[in-house]
Amino acid sequence: METELLRIDNLSAWYDRKKTVLSDFSLKLAEHEVTGLIGLNGAGKTTFLKVLSGLLPTFEAKSIRYHGRAVKFREREFKLCRYAIFAEDASFPYFTFREYLSYIFSAYRKELPDVSGLVQGFHFEDYVDVLLKDLSTGNRKKAFLIAAFALKPELLFLDEPVNGLDFESTEYLYRQITKYKEHGTLLFSSHILESITLTSDRVLVLENGRIHQTFEKGQMNAADIREALRYENDI
Repeated sequence: METELLRIDNLSAWYDRKKTVLSDFSLKLAEHEVTGLIGLNGAGKTTFLKVLSGLLPTFEAKSIRYHGRAVKFREREFKLCRYAIFAEDASFPYFTFREYLSYIFSAYRKELPDVSGLVQGFHFEDYVDVLLKDLSTGNRKKAFLIAAFALKPELLFLDEPVNGLDFESTEYLYRQITKYKEHGTLLFSSHILESITLTSDRVLVLENGRIHQTFEKGQMNAADIREALRYENDI
């Protein structure tokens, strides 16, 4: 039986209080699983990940429980259990990758590991001492992904992780996502159906700020998910 890791009940979130982006949104994540979140543009995928990451304070929820205890997304102990990467991220522009990596591991109170395998896997060898602001979109994404997979938090959130990556790095990313459940739980959003079906144990179809449909591993196929997205587009 799967052990519940994170449970959120009746979450609502907004940027303008008069227009909610997420409404009565409920979600359960199990320990050691990979969950894909898919939906059309504007469905609320990035907004949800921002709430989980403590970046969007304008929300309310009936209950938020982590390992069975009530938590707040912005409390320090919960922060130390999660790491998030967003599709658009220009943070730490004057850090090199090496400096950023050292900073992250210090902030998370972890010993810096050997990341050479990840650096080689993402073909990032030539960029480890380049300022993040001087990297291309794809290479900046690789820098954050390497840090994330090296850190191995219990909860890893990825927003459109494939965006900007070359073919070989995308294939390597899929392998890293698939085996992440050895370390923890990974939740990622994507508009690329292949990335969802190849890597996820569950797929959540997001529609108008709610989970419209859930596909488990045995039920998962691209045609059914595509049909669910068409339904969303038609209503």
